[in-house]
Amino acid sequence: MAGIYLHIPFCRKACNYCNFHFSTNLSLKKAYLEALKKEIRLRANYLQGEKVQTVYFGGGTPSMLSSDEIEAIFDVLNRHFSFGESLEITLEANPDDLTLPYLKTLRQTPVNRLSIGIQSFNEADLQFFNRAHTAAESLIVLENALAQGFSDLSVDLIYGSPTTSDEIWLDNLARIAAYPVSHQSCYALTVEPKTALDSLIKRKKAPDVLDETAERHWQLLQNWLSTAEFEQYEISNFARQNRYAKHNTAYWQSVSYLGIGASAHSYNGHSRQWNISHNAQYISSLEQNILPFEIENLTPTEVFNEYVMTSLRTKWGCDTEKFPENTAYLLAQAAPFVTQQLVTLENNTIFLTKTGKLHADGIAADLFL
Repeated sequence: MAGIYLHIPFCRKACNYCNFHFSTNLSLKKAYLEALKKEIRLRANYLQGEKVQTVYFGGGTPSMLSSDEIEAIFDVLNRHFSFGESLEITLEANPDDLTLPYLKTLRQTPVNRLSIGIQSFNEADLQFFNRAHTAAESLIVLENALAQGFSDLSVDLIYGSPTTSDEIWLDNLARIAAYPVSHQSCYALTVEPKTALDSLIKRKKAPDVLDETAERHWQLLQNWLSTAEFEQYEISNFARQNRYAKHNTAYWQSVSYLGIGASAHSYNGHSRQWNISHNAQYISSLEQNILPFEIENLTPTEVFNEYVMTSLRTKWGCDTEKFPENTAYLLAQAAPFVTQQLVTLENNTIFLTKTGKLHADGIAADLFL
């Protein structure tokens, strides 16, 4: 079954590490949502009648949408797509948006899963990231969301920051474990070009982000997992009781998805396309019934390489027999990594070891055609 991604490119405040498409100028929000709904209508045939299993509101900060705005988007989706059973509908949210009144109205919408960008329970970390919420707000939000019946919660955490000591990182993990959240994502802080953090570091206004800090926190995370209730089913994603994120898992398993909104990407198994990353131009194009995207038709080699890259990151591994014409090649390329104990080979499937997960991108690149 297919997925739908909806990009909401508005934020109240810019996090200094973020390189996603977003804007803190809210003046275009109303026009943008009208354009987004029009794009849904114009692209109703993209999934060719496949039932939709997941809907994901990403951003930006989708929790800046009112409950009425979310309902209006679903009115359009329901008219143009059919949905499967056990539909997963995720809203990315910042803690400062998830007030108790908002949670109560949100509970009346189709949204049944929240992905909350907590990032850290430490004030120094949050200030360094330029987040808009406090650690105390994060704890209150978790309690209120659970009390309002949001039983499917995912929490984002960031490690590797120069403000994050080993003790702070372990405390963040312990705080999540204390709540009945079903899922967490842990990401190493990276300095992306042209971000505010990149500029601050270059101007010596902020301490540098060190690889050795991230690697040490990664090892602490691996040690923590040995006694925690969470299973690492993808390099950065962890679930309790097999409650994997259906939408993200579909990405890693090469399921078709439709991306709606400025900068959103779509994939149908043989081509990839992406919308323009400019809100005003996106709106102007849709007002003229023009779909503002570029498209790339994938070669068999590119399809194979993408499968290797995504599957290798998961607990299900890279099936060397999925592309029979390349089985011998994959086995030969993987052999040195087996010797180095960076991967294992079981039932003709390649799996990363704990150490191998630290080098996933490099290993995948060596397995590419």
